[in-house]
Amino acid sequence: MNRLLAPLFLGAASALALASTPALAQDVVITNAKVVLGDGSEPIENAAVIVEDGEVVFAGTPTPGQTFASDTVIDANGAWVTPGLFATVTTLGLWDVGAVSQSNDQRARRSPFSAALDAAPIVNPNSQHILVHRAAGITRAATTTLPSASIFAGQGALIDLGSDPEPVMQPRAFQMVEMGEGAGRIAGGSRAAAHALFRNALKEAQSYGEAARIPGQSASRRDVRTGDDLPVDPRLAGRETDRPNDVLLTRFDAAALVPVVRGEQKLYVAVERAADIRAVLALKEEFPRLDLVLVGASEGWLAAEEIARAGVPVIADSLDDLPTGFDQLAATQSNIGRLMRAGVEVALNAASMENPRRLPQYAGNLVALTRVPGASGLSWGQAFAAISSIPAEISGLGGRAGVLAPGALGDIVIWDGDPLEVTSVPTRVFIEGVEQPMDSHQSRLRERYRDLDESELPKAYDW
Repeated sequence: MNRLLAPLFLGAASALALASTPALAQDVVITNAKVVLGDGSEPIENAAVIVEDGEVVFAGTPTPGQTFASDTVIDANGAWVTPGLFATVTTLGLWDVGAVSQSNDQRARRSPFSAALDAAPIVNPNSQHILVHRAAGITRAATTTLPSASIFAGQGALIDLGSDPEPVMQPRAFQMVEMGEGAGRIAGGSRAAAHALFRNALKEAQSYGEAARIPGQSASRRDVRTGDDLPVDPRLAGRETDRPNDVLLTRFDAAALVPVVRGEQKLYVAVERAADIRAVLALKEEFPRLDLVLVGASEGWLAAEEIARAGVPVIADSLDDLPTGFDQLAATQSNIGRLMRAGVEVALNAASMENPRRLPQYAGNLVALTRVPGASGLSWGQAFAAISSIPAEISGLGGRAGVLAPGALGDIVIWDGDPLEVTSVPTRVFIEGVEQPMDSHQSRLRERYRDLDESELPKAYDW
């Protein structure tokens, strides 16, 4: 649900949605719980969580004799209670059946546009993948289309997985670009072509932005990202298509990249090889405003010191323990632990963008890695933060998602066991204080055939 976040991102236009929140949000008190705050600390025994008007107002150990009154009071009986998980980067809401093109909007292979592609209008809140992942404890995600016709995938959106018709919290939250092995193939067969295309695109966007926004002029135009009126040189008014003949980007793609070169929109760069990572970091010298986030970074540990000095966060593939290509020859499952020890902010990315519900399992693997001699794993608190508060922080929602703290959104998951154990599952999920349905096609099929009478035809063939 995006109602409480609407004022942060959508301004006055969302006032109507905000006004409807109290009627839907529940005041919830959860007591006698093993509470995980999501900030990297260890779980707290015999703790409580209080949600009012869709926001957390208390999480921790109650005072002796403290009593609670609320619409919903839940005695957790010692069960684990955590903030909702944050999945990034994903394609949630953009497809249903991968092999059926009519239901798969992950790629736009024949589109004339690239950076201008926008995931926000095509997110389907009724996608079964959203329902399945909500039941797995994921309450928020970053979703994006994938690069295909160009190295630019387009503009990703931040979404919630609530059972309401408005999943998009923040449209055009980040731009996604491929700069690894795949980028060379797309751009013309070589990484050299990919880098030339990338730098040219940033230069074009820079020039386009400078031409379209000149302070102190009286004329105005509409900002393609925010909808605001921007000052424009009167000589350019009505002549936005008058661009040099050697440009490679369409006007819409150039406009979409203007917030990137200005540092107003995050740039997620998919890259694996250490040499490629260093080349991407070097772009900051030419384009100092770039708000970079590295995605994948299988060989990131080899460039960990450089990444840390640049202050660039990483959304790392969590299970790259063996190379799957020539740009991952130095892949190791100790990558994430070594990056963190170097001072890099690291969130976990699912091995498959299509199935991030396995994030708790991957986080648990990194905890187990601490018991392997010579390996670099994570503590339990670090591992959970890497799938909750850290991805939220990287996405721009620090303090609002992925944590149980005053002022955070009331996204809460109650589990039947340790969330990082592969056999544990959520029993109840709340998003902004509203309890969510846990059913999907998968759960309904399970129930349908749980007690199948094999003496009869399958239920699908009832007449």
